[in-house]
Amino acid sequence: MSVSKEDVKHIAKLSKLYLTEKELEKYTKDLSNIVTFANELSSIDVEGVRPTAHILDIKNVFREDIREASYDREQILKNAPTKEAGCISVPKVME
Repeated sequence: MSVSKEDVKHIAKLSKLYLTEKELEKYTKDLSNIVTFANELSSIDVEGVRPTAHILDIKNVFREDIREASYDREQILKNAPTKEAGCISVPKVME
């Protein structure tokens, strides 16, 4: 299957792109090459090949949650220019 100029014009219109005639020809050729390559990939025999989500055999390693002491609130608030109800007060960003 090859990509026609009309296909590229349609895609450009949907994408709200304005292409010159030179760009139209270039993208028609590029998209045709991409589709041809994708069709070549579909002809590869993958019988017996396990599907993979990642090229390396990666396992998600979870660590045990360890409860640790946090910073002292009063110590942190000493550095705050303004504070309110035990928290750092900042200017309103949105109305």
